[in-house]
Amino acid sequence: MSTPELRVGVVGFGWMGQVHARALTRLVQHYPDTALRPRLVAVADNAPDDRTARAAAAYGFEHLLSDWRELVEHPEVDLVCVTGPNFIHRDVAVAAAQAGKHLWVEKPAGRDAGETAEIVAAVEAAGVQAAAGFNYRNVPAVERARRIVASGAIGEIEHSTVRFLADYSADPDAALSWRFRTEFSGSGVLGDLVSHATDLLGYVVAPVAELVVDRATFIAQRREAVPGAMHYEKGAGALGDVENEDYVSALLRLADGSRAVLESSRVAVGEQNTYGFEVHGTRGAVAWDFRRMNELRVASARDDAFTDTFYATEYAGPGDGEIGAFQPGTNNPVGFDDLKVVEARRLVESIATGTPVGATIHDALVAARVLDAMILSSDERKWVSL
Repeated sequence: MSTPELRVGVVGFGWMGQVHARALTRLVQHYPDTALRPRLVAVADNAPDDRTARAAAAYGFEHLLSDWRELVEHPEVDLVCVTGPNFIHRDVAVAAAQAGKHLWVEKPAGRDAGETAEIVAAVEAAGVQAAAGFNYRNVPAVERARRIVASGAIGEIEHSTVRFLADYSADPDAALSWRFRTEFSGSGVLGDLVSHATDLLGYVVAPVAELVVDRATFIAQRREAVPGAMHYEKGAGALGDVENEDYVSALLRLADGSRAVLESSRVAVGEQNTYGFEVHGTRGAVAWDFRRMNELRVASARDDAFTDTFYATEYAGPGDGEIGAFQPGTNNPVGFDDLKVVEARRLVESIATGTPVGATIHDALVAARVLDAMILSSDERKWVSL
């Protein structure tokens, strides 16, 4: 008996749209027991080059569209991947849900909590499944860290640090693309990286309860982008104002009573995907660095030798998250694209069973409310409760 199909449409075919397409294509290779077999039906992208034509050749899409509305209304599409720029997320996701389509929405789902709540309402009204792109949750070593924290092996959690530092906007000559305009992006590094950081902290330790935040824009002006340019390309037009933040630092009080420090930047020279966390408890600690994705540093006090406790490196292996679907043994590393395959697996399971598995649009709303609170705290220079 053949496996039923899940017919897929992808809106936006930049890097992340291609990641979604690859993940869905690989799903049956890593999970041969999948309840639904993805089929790439349509892609919609209005890029001024031949990107969609290349998509058809490389990924096997059956229909090439320039208008996302055509894709959402397409009778052969069951699942819509929303991977375009932030300013279309709400409109695409709401329309897709209203059309009875399941969703895979990249973060930030909406430009703010209000838009994200509209997506949630549409999803709930339609009874469809909706995954959110918080892929760092799916790292096997992160799953191990979460299990260690929840088990009490490192004691009661006292404080954590989470850092998401990158250099993708460090070049002052990089173009003033949509990412730097609040009307189109909603926020700067908050939506791009801090959304991941707060979700990861909540997943491993506890949700944010209160916060106080400082934001800064270090590169105040950039040259206008040429049509179709991305944020990493050189600007060529007149100087314009950068309207959102390059940098964020925050003090956090979590729902479990512990404290946390968060720092994130998109202009940190010397930092390439420096993402990670440290969690300190009364009897030990765990620390993870995305650049060494398969490793988890663990410190656990023995007897009463607290001052002599040190970190040891553990490697993800069988029993840690979904690593067994990709590698046969301990310390065979997984990669970024593998995390999106796990995301696809959990979404397909959600669709097949009707029960949400993995990060959902509701998790995106939690993150969006944290980001809105951070903006309020920074603007009014005060602690804000969630």
